[in-house]
Order: sequence, then structure tokens, then C-alpha cells
Amino acid sequence: MEPSTPRIASQETPEGPSALVLGRWTAAQLTARAVWPQVTQSLQATGAADTLGWDLRSIQRLDHIGAQLLWNHWGQQWPKRLETMPTQRSVLEEVARFTITPPAPQRPTLLQRFMALGGFIMVLADHGRDMVRLIGQLLLDLVRLAKSPAEGPWRDFSGHLYRIGATALPITALVGFLIGVVLAYLTSQQLKQFGADAYIVNILGISLIRELGPVLAAILIAGRSGSAITAQIGVMRVTEELDAMRVMGIPPGFRLVMPRAMALAVVMPLVSVWTTLAALAGGMLAADLSMGITPDYFLQSLPKAVDSMNLVLATGKSVVFGLLIALVGCHYGLRVKPNTESLGEGTTASVVTSITIVILVDALFAVIFKDVGI
Repeated sequence: MEPSTPRIASQETPEGPSALVLGRWTAAQLTARAVWPQVTQSLQATGAADTLGWDLRSIQRLDHIGAQLLWNHWGQQWPKRLETMPTQRSVLEEVARFTITPPAPQRPTLLQRFMALGGFIMVLADHGRDMVRLIGQLLLDLVRLAKSPAEGPWRDFSGHLYRIGATALPITALVGFLIGVVLAYLTSQQLKQFGADAYIVNILGISLIRELGPVLAAILIAGRSGSAITAQIGVMRVTEELDAMRVMGIPPGFRLVMPRAMALAVVMPLVSVWTTLAALAGGMLAADLSMGITPDYFLQSLPKAVDSMNLVLATGKSVVFGLLIALVGCHYGLRVKPNTESLGEGTTASVVTSITIVILVDALFAVIFKDVGI
């Protein structure tokens, strides 16, 4: 070990045990490779008891980093027995003078908790008010479109159809296919134990067509397109394009919210069916490989095992999911403040809220329509 390496040695003195500090306690030495962990372990092993003395006179060099390390180890108070050189003492005193002890954390009082709850309720009420206003404006815009279809933003609508729907087909098909494979393999392991291999068609059909297909497609679209909607409108807020639209008399709801809501309402059922078909293909392949259920038997048994009302219910849910994703994305996009930090926070909140609402609404549909198609 080099003489300049910072270290601690034990020694016995007439006053009792003492810690002899050696080496260079500087930033250059302490931050060298493998030195910092060794020094901290030595300090922890030495301890900072009141009966232990500290001798710093053998230190070759001491700067503020080394003094701060020792001061923190001492619990930010002077040891009862401390031997130092005058220069070392001045460095330690300067560190002690400018060290700020953080206040002890205080438990919130009952009033503070009540006020925090009130603030949370006010935030929810504010979001609810803006969402109701957005839905009302969307209904008025749809009435206006019905009266004057030629004035509608059809180019924006077709562009959103392509960006939200067509470009999402590969990823939704891949994820749906893999989910079908995983579900079929897991289900087959249980059905084999009871000799009920044929019931895999019922399980895959009901679970994928009625629940997993629409929900999986909605979650993917929420993460992919819902965030894009919020980011697009948020950037328009940052670049002051929304203000320019208002100055020119262009209603943001008619040009921004309505085309996206209409596109998602049309696209979501189609993407849901596409994802469900891909999942069924994956389940069919896995059932053939793991249980010997041929694709011909699977396709013949599927219409008998799954009532057509399940497909109607899944399509209806998908329309609602699409509208909700579009409204949540536009809602958070319009609430973005003209700074990049708010844009990132709004995009994150949009994705989380969209996925949460999709799952909650799906649970509500499951409860209300529990006797339909089963």
C-alpha cells in the first residue's frame, strides 16, 4: 500500500483506544479506483464512539472532501478526544460551519392531510369539468358536421385513419399472435390433466373475442396513438399554434378533437378484430402443436363455441374505447402549458389515464353484460 493511500490504523494511548488517520485525505486520492469503498468500510469498522479518540496529525494532506467525510462520520459533532494540526483544525471548522443539517421529517398533521385530500379532489373536479366541456363541444361539432358535411375536416380524418389504424396493424398483429400462443400453451397444460382438450376452443374463443382482443388493441392504441395525440396538440400549444387558430377564428375542437375522435371510433373496432384474428391464429397454431387440435376442427368448432353476440359486444366496446382514448389524449394535449416539461408530463399522464380508463370501462362492460353471449 502506498504511503499516500488514505487509511485508518488503531493505536492505544494512555487516554484509551484511538484511531490514527494516515495518508492523503484529498479528492484526488479518495476518488481513485477502489479507494472510496475501502475508506468507508474502514470508517464503519472503526466506529465513532465517544470513548474513541482521533489523531489526524499524521495526515499528509487534508482538503474539504476528506474533512467532510470525517465530519459526516462523526455525526457532524466534534469528538471528545481529537488531535489535529492548526491547519487541519481550520479546515474542519470551515466544513462544520457550512454543513447544513437537514431538518427531521415531520409527519403530516390531520389538517394537512385533509387539505391534501381537498386539493386532490379539486384537481379531479377540474379535470372532470374540462372533460365534460370537451364532450359537449364534440357533440356540437358533430351536429355542425351533420348540417354541413362539405365543410368537414375530411382530409384530417383520412390522415388519422391511416396513421392510427393502418400503421398500427403490424405491431397489433404481432402482439396478438404471441398472446394467443401463450394463452393456448398455458391453457393446454391444465386441460390435459382432465382430458378436456376440445374445450380449448371455447376458452380461447370467449377470452380472445370477448375480452383480450378489444382490451389488448385498446391498450396498444392508447400507448401508441393516444400519446401521439397529446404530443401533437401539446406541441401546438408550445409553438402557439393554438393561439393562432383562435385568432384566425378556427375552432380547435372542430379541427383537432373531432377528426381524431371520429378516426379512433372507426379504427378501434377494425384493429380489435384484426388483433383478435391474429390471437386466434396464434392460439390455433399452439393448440395444434401442443394438443393435436387441427385447424379444421378449430375453425368448425369456433362458431358453435362462441355466440355471435360476443363479437357484437366486442365491437361496441371498441368504439367506446376509441372515443375515450381520443378524448383523453386531446384533453391532456389542450391542458399542456407552453413549456417542454409540461409536454412530457401531459403525454405520460395521457397514456396512464387512457389505459386505466380502458380497463375500468372494460370491467364495467363485463359486469353489465355478464349474461350476454355466455
